[in-house]
Amino acid sequence: QVQLVESGGGLVQAGGSLRLSCAASGSGRSITVMGWYRQAPGKQRELVAVISGVDANYADSVKGRFTISRDNAKNTVYLQMNSLKPEDTAVYHCYVRIGWVNSNDYWGQGTQVTVSS
Repeated sequence: QVQLVESGGGLVQAGGSLRLSCAASGSGRSITVMGWYRQAPGKQRELVAVISGVDANYADSVKGRFTISRDNAKNTVYLQMNSLKPEDTAVYHCYVRIGWVNSNDYWGQGTQVTVSS
């Protein structure tokens, strides 16, 4: 059973920074994609950033402010969030895809990020 343990959320003032972490365990197959999605109240879940190998993709709204990275040895993905804005307020969910063929997707419980103005 794949487990995702997220940490790093919290309350920060606009312009501040936070770093999210997500450690994956329990998979016997390769983790191919790791990333972060977020969901604000009353809105659909949206992609924030994903990383596969050395390739990273970001939502336009976070480009230049957020950086995703991955430690393969620890099966951990990080999201460094700088210059935070009130509109970044959301529950941030870790995401992993396991396997290249017949892959499976897993989601973390989420960590709250609140940015005050």
